[in-house]
Amino acid sequence: MTAARARECLLLVHIRKVVGQVHYRICPECAEGVITGVALEERFRDTGLGTRALSHLSSRHPGVSWRSTLNLRATRDLLRRMRVPTTSTAGLCPHTRQPLSPTVPTAL
Repeated sequence: MTAARARECLLLVHIRKVVGQVHYRICPECAEGVITGVALEERFRDTGLGTRALSHLSSRHPGVSWRSTLNLRATRDLLRRMRVPTTSTAGLCPHTRQPLSPTVPTAL
């Protein structure tokens, strides 16, 4: 698997316990990133943790243009707040258009 197709995961930790995950892919050739999954424990949904996680991704990968393939109501609000456009897989660069694994979470 090339670096352009590598799936990455940002773990969201609270008091040494994983409480959420953001799954994403980065294409260094096109400077595009796609968020493919966001999962967060129910008790942390209105705490701003999702917003901080996406802000962290932006600062961790400067110069990357972010998009998302998520279309669920809970994630749609978060992505709108963070100004991350939602697109179909057809709107992504060819390097990040890999089929998603069924184990990747897609709900917030």
